[in-house]
Amino acid sequence: MSNKEQTQIYRERRDRLLGQLTHGIAVIATSPMRARNRDSYYPYRFDSYFYYLTGFDEPEAVLVVVAENSQGKSEQILFCREKNLEREIWDGFRYGPDAAREQFKFDSAYPISELDEVMPKLLANQSTVYTMIGHDLAWDTQITGWINRVREQTRSGIAAPDMLADVRKILDEMRLFKDEYELTLMRHAAKIAADAHRRAMKHTRPHLFEYEIEAELIHEFRRQGAMAPAYTSIVAGGRNACVLHYIENNTRLQAGDLLLIDAGCEYDGYASDITRTFPVSGRFTTVQRDLYQLVLSAQQAAIETVQPGRTWNDPHHAALVVLAQGFSDLGLCQGSVEAIIESEDYKRFYMHRTGHWLGLDVHDAGEYKQAGAWRELKPGMLLTVEPGCYIRPADNVPNHFWNIGIRVEDDVLVTPQGNEILTATAPKAIMEIEELMYER
Repeated sequence: MSNKEQTQIYRERRDRLLGQLTHGIAVIATSPMRARNRDSYYPYRFDSYFYYLTGFDEPEAVLVVVAENSQGKSEQILFCREKNLEREIWDGFRYGPDAAREQFKFDSAYPISELDEVMPKLLANQSTVYTMIGHDLAWDTQITGWINRVREQTRSGIAAPDMLADVRKILDEMRLFKDEYELTLMRHAAKIAADAHRRAMKHTRPHLFEYEIEAELIHEFRRQGAMAPAYTSIVAGGRNACVLHYIENNTRLQAGDLLLIDAGCEYDGYASDITRTFPVSGRFTTVQRDLYQLVLSAQQAAIETVQPGRTWNDPHHAALVVLAQGFSDLGLCQGSVEAIIESEDYKRFYMHRTGHWLGLDVHDAGEYKQAGAWRELKPGMLLTVEPGCYIRPADNVPNHFWNIGIRVEDDVLVTPQGNEILTATAPKAIMEIEELMYER
């Protein structure tokens, strides 16, 4: 896809936003630079809402979308850094307002240094300000300051906005349904991440450190052009896999243990999210095999329910039924499947839900319920499916199950015909995993 075609996609998204405003003005800032320490900064990452509407990846930028200006027309405005050849020597290329206006199809553009001067004029006689309320205290203060400056002009007959609305209410619903351009990027992000998991399996051996396997993941991400990990990678060997958000990744891997890797990459802003669990030595023990197959069967049952017309909660419930039956068969829980689910006894071993939306954010925008009911799945929605099993030492748990943590996660698109597993090339069947690791 050409740059011109990509730019047109962002312009059309802003047009869609305008179509839902009907009145008022939307003001959306990108993320600020974040200091790491002293005069060193974290690698810059734009705000997802801002980027979704602009495709503009520079810091110090604000988007303004006006439903109706003083001439009775809609307007799309960008504030960004001025062109500065001296700063470009130090920090790299910047568009500047004139080039940004032309390249990204804005009606007008201003230097970010003029934001405080221009915004009160744009807010004058607007009824509603749509912005990200509560997202950042400094931003809330800045918005309030502009509105107060408009209020100071009331004697001149200028009215200040009297309503604040959260623009995310509109944008979350837009972002929930992926267009073809987004799906192209997400399929590629999924492919890179799947390749990285294959690489990790091939390089895993007893006595390596978890961070050495993490390095293999990052190597493959960057080798194939991904910007960065989509989130801090979890590389958890043995008992560490029973910590859901384990990120230290500093323990030596032991023969006979399982290794749980939850890692995805970000490609052009879009995330992939894969979890695989496999034996450090290359072959599952009997107990590991039984538990792993239980989790895999739960995931397969969940994925089967990812269909148009089903609800968000259906994959979770399908996974729960399989897990509860398995926990009962293995003697980990007592009673019928219905009793185990109703009493939530399963939560000793499976304490999280079975997925989340995926997109520009790894836990992406979008409501999970509407009017108090789980929302219906529709084509274009993209979610993860990730059941698990985590067994810590306990008096009422046979010790041959202790310190086993397993999770299997894939990225699944709802299609008109059913679903598409974007991450299917990352091995997860027992035979697939053992064959790949045997080839080491």
